Amino acid sequence: MTSSATGDADDDAGDDVDDLVLRPIGSVASPLGSREDAPRQPDEGAPGAAIVILPQYRDAAAGMTAGDRVVVLTWLHLGDRTALTVRPRGDAAREPTGVFATRSPDRPNPIGLHEVTVVAVEDVPIGTLVTVDGLEAVDGTPVVDLKPALGPVDAR
Repeated sequence: MTSSATGDADDDAGDDVDDLVLRPIGSVASPLGSREDAPRQPDEGAPGAAIVILPQYRDAAAGMTAGDRVVVLTWLHLGDRTALTVRPRGDAAREPTGVFATRSPDRPNPIGLHEVTVVAVEDVPIGTLVTVDGLEAVDGTPVVDLKPALGPVDAR
């Protein structure tokens, strides 16, 4: 399938950009129970957490080990998908800013981006448990992907 920035598609595969579907590969297990409990950024006191990878994706975690830096892509399901502007950090004294210029979870497609360090990886009956350091996502947040964080070019 090919598509343009306007969403026009050559639909030979039956997929259309306007019908994009993401399926969670797991979810976050965290002591954070609500948005109000969560720090705004990981360096503001985010607790350790676990990513529970569903059993059908167990093989996708092969090779992931303690010490790896990974980027966790989440679907910020508690975000307001109608928001186009926000006041940064919820500060009423600040001017409204377009969500694409912020890290607000309130946005048309609430994709979260979290760089973490893997603490442990273990197979458990419910899937694969990837324990990570400071993750500011709330308990139950869907995880849509994990990717290794890029290091220096000569280390890749």
